[in-house]
Amino acid sequence: MKQTLSLMAILLVTLFTISSCSKNDDPVNNDFFVGTYTGTISYDGPSNDVASTQGTVTVTKIASGTKYNFHFSNSIPDITNVEFEKKGDNIYFNIGGQDGVNYIRIDASTLKMLYIKDGATWTANCSR
Repeated sequence: MKQTLSLMAILLVTLFTISSCSKNDDPVNNDFFVGTYTGTISYDGPSNDVASTQGTVTVTKIASGTKYNFHFSNSIPDITNVEFEKKGDNIYFNIGGQDGVNYIRIDASTLKMLYIKDGATWTANCSR
């Protein structure tokens, strides 16, 4: 009986070790913020305007690894090839840039954006 309990304990520890996540497994490396965010979005551009309204922003990663695309609903043009910098635990920022004025803060649950480029302005205050 003692051997059976010892064997079961070893099996449980082994299963727990195999199935548990590593503490060094940063969700940023797993693209935890790729997906769809819902909330208030707007666009003011040279060819059309979309007043502040409910909509979605879908974030996709480009194969290159550090760049992302933002696909908007409501006929708002996409923002593409945005590069991010990690700030703190599991939060990415894109501030400034060569293409214009921009601020994008994204994490697993929220997306906040003010992006100005080529005379157009995108905003988003979304969550998932």
